[in-house]
Amino acid sequence: MRARPALAALAVLPALLLTGCGGGEPAATGSATCPNGKIRFGVEPYEDPAKLKPAYETLAAALQKSLNCPVELKIVEDYSAEVLAMRNGQLEMAQFGPLGYVFASTKADARPVASFADAKGALTTYTAGIWVPANSPITSIKDLKGKSLALSSPGSTSGDALPRYALKTQGLAESDVKIDYAGGHPEALLALANGKVDAAEINSQQLATAKAEGSFDAAEYRQVWTSDAIPNDPITVHGKLDPALRDAIASALLKLGPSDVAKVGAFLDVNPPGPLVAVTKDTYKPLFDLATALGLTEKDV
Repeated sequence: MRARPALAALAVLPALLLTGCGGGEPAATGSATCPNGKIRFGVEPYEDPAKLKPAYETLAAALQKSLNCPVELKIVEDYSAEVLAMRNGQLEMAQFGPLGYVFASTKADARPVASFADAKGALTTYTAGIWVPANSPITSIKDLKGKSLALSSPGSTSGDALPRYALKTQGLAESDVKIDYAGGHPEALLALANGKVDAAEINSQQLATAKAEGSFDAAEYRQVWTSDAIPNDPITVHGKLDPALRDAIASALLKLGPSDVAKVGAFLDVNPPGPLVAVTKDTYKPLFDLATALGLTEKDV
């Protein structure tokens, strides 16, 4: 029932490694705030990587200027690859999905320092959802028995864990539903739009993006389930970094302006954005509880 992609090694789109834009001489190679002459920043592919790259280039360039150290952007293959890369010392910082962070914290010592806020400075959230065609007889989770359901990819918070938890709480075994892992949030939406499945997960972020692009007409579909609010993705630093570097990265992130994070914020349904805000492990306690309730391990991401 659960097709799983092979664990991918760290794969990178053409990396952003800009130099000379820090407003002064770059920090000395090997210094506490510029180890090995660069800082490597990983991002999981929660949207088409070709779309994510220019958005994160803007954020990375602003971060680089603040840190006075080249920032190398790496769009990884999947959740597992990002955790593996940080654990193996190939990333100094990384943005994880909330559930991915749960395992990154235990397996790679990822420590959350910042996340995305609205224009009022409040931490933003999003929701998971299950949608069906407007004329579908499905009106609730229980009606999914014997039906096909497109999920995003294993390990996704809103595209996998929360919908499966909803099935469990409504008395459905996973074997009662034909689960199809589409490969990502956009792909799950397309599976529904193309009539390949009876229902699909569409989270509030993907919904906002698709509506803005004109690729999804919500009037032709119905939402039959929505989750509680999920705190937005944390940007983390590796716990084994020099404390001076950890503090410098956290400070630089929290000093970024709304224009620096706006392009990324658009993918996370943060509009209009504010500066990033500080977060801690406690911010994501509901996700640790979810992992426990589902009996998830790092093999599930």
